Amino acid sequence: MKIEIEQEDDGRWIAEIADIPGVMTYGETREEAINRAEALALRVIADKIDHNERVPELKDLFSLSA
Repeated sequence: MKIEIEQEDDGRWIAEIADIPGVMTYGETREEAINRAEALALRVIADKIDHNERVPELKDLFSLSA
């Protein structure tokens, strides 16, 4: 999933994953914003799975061993 990063005028960083509505986070640093977005995306995906809702394609996120 693509993470879009932008620095705000006040110096904070914003990270958004457009493929998952509502996944937008702020951070003091670029890395912090990215980490928060990734963590939030995983929580949203897990919640959707728990509620039998449609989730984004996960084939690139997880792999299965034979």
